[in-house]
Amino acid sequence: MKGLKEKSESLRRLHEISIAIPASFVSDTPHLREKTVRIGQVGRAAAIFRIDEIIVYPDMPNFNQSRDTDLLASILSYMETPQYLRKRLFKIRPELRYAGVLPPLRTSHHPLANRLARLNVGEYREGVVVSVTKNGPLIDVGVEQPALITRKKLPKNMRVTVKIANLKKPFLATLVSRKEIGTYWGYSVAVSKVPFGKLIKKRRYNLVVATSRKGKPIIEVIDKLREKWKVSKKVLVAFGAPTQGLHEIVAREHLRLGDIASFIVNTIPNQGTETVRTEEAVYTTLAILNTLD
Repeated sequence: MKGLKEKSESLRRLHEISIAIPASFVSDTPHLREKTVRIGQVGRAAAIFRIDEIIVYPDMPNFNQSRDTDLLASILSYMETPQYLRKRLFKIRPELRYAGVLPPLRTSHHPLANRLARLNVGEYREGVVVSVTKNGPLIDVGVEQPALITRKKLPKNMRVTVKIANLKKPFLATLVSRKEIGTYWGYSVAVSKVPFGKLIKKRRYNLVVATSRKGKPIIEVIDKLREKWKVSKKVLVAFGAPTQGLHEIVAREHLRLGDIASFIVNTIPNQGTETVRTEEAVYTTLAILNTLD
């Protein structure tokens, strides 16, 4: 939003937040272009509300969902990747045919500077190992020449996060972890091989917020949710599918949603439409949860 201080908006959250999206998210949309638009809305929402991870989980165990899963993971990963690295990391794929309709993320790790003269020492960049020399790997960081990382062995084509160390000859960078960066640095994409119930048990979240039309109106539990939110280090916000909600999805595992979720909330009570699309639920829910920090 223009007029607000970008620095405060882009700070990394103190807790790690993941969202879970079903593999069948766009199964009711026939054309790839429209599928791409809808997936792009989820990626954009994740970036706006500083989500750390998007998890794609299988929700129809009796069907092969690999094609839907690959589509979601490919488009979301492509969106998250800085533009200057996309040609190196993504070869021509049929699922990316309409990638041109995806909205830009404009996050801190998608910088506009594309010249060495515009970089600053101490700046963070995403990069890809383009070659390996006796002095160390050379990293494409989106400017006219690669940066050298000394005394490190990295494989070619590996994506890395670096900190600019020297702008004079030699142009140097150091390898860093995303967790060292104080600003929001985009989301990662994970594909779960296990269904939703097992995913929750495996990941051991401090707080699981399940969204459902059958849940309690968010206003009724907002105070208790805020208390739990503020002390939770690892949070999962989960969404259902077009043809079945989270209650029905976990019932396939012989589980009750109330037994595995900390809160089951309806973030759009008194909805005026028969159904609410997943991407609409994502925006609404994350907007509300964003006020809890």
